[in-house]
Amino acid sequence: MSTESVVPVAALAPATDSDALKRAFSCFPSGVVAVCCRATAADNSSEMVGMAASAFTTVSLDPPLVSLCVQNTSTTWPRLRNAPAIGVSVFASDQGELCRQLAGPAADRFAGITATDTADGALFVPDAAASLSCSLFHEIPAGDHTLVLLRIEALRCDPGVEPLVFHASTFRSLEARRDRS
Repeated sequence: MSTESVVPVAALAPATDSDALKRAFSCFPSGVVAVCCRATAADNSSEMVGMAASAFTTVSLDPPLVSLCVQNTSTTWPRLRNAPAIGVSVFASDQGELCRQLAGPAADRFAGITATDTADGALFVPDAAASLSCSLFHEIPAGDHTLVLLRIEALRCDPGVEPLVFHASTFRSLEARRDRS
């Protein structure tokens, strides 16, 4: 006979309660990235197109994949998805304002930013913890979002740069835990 005890769980809110669901989602920290490219504008000039994404995670080493979730109402993703190369910049811990700017109105997203790009159009924000040049691998409809899988083609990273983290509806930095032994 088991000597373990079981404590009843507190009342659970239904998943249809969108406020409760948002609070639950905010309990999980995620990385924050800029997803950008250099695109051809209607007048055949070159323009920077990009957005911030907080539902970003690593997926696979073979093939090298990362994922992000994009709202189905996004007007930026349709412009990014057809690019030959998409730049993913992992924001550094001190880039919260830059992240907010890239999440703001499209016309102002690159104001004052000196971005770098590759010959095939992947665009990166400066001083990021990591820069991944990616191509679209697959898209999966997922409710009011689309799960986007990106294949990493080339990269640069600096593990010494602390990443920006999104948790509880705010930006945070990581803190190394001290060994308590």
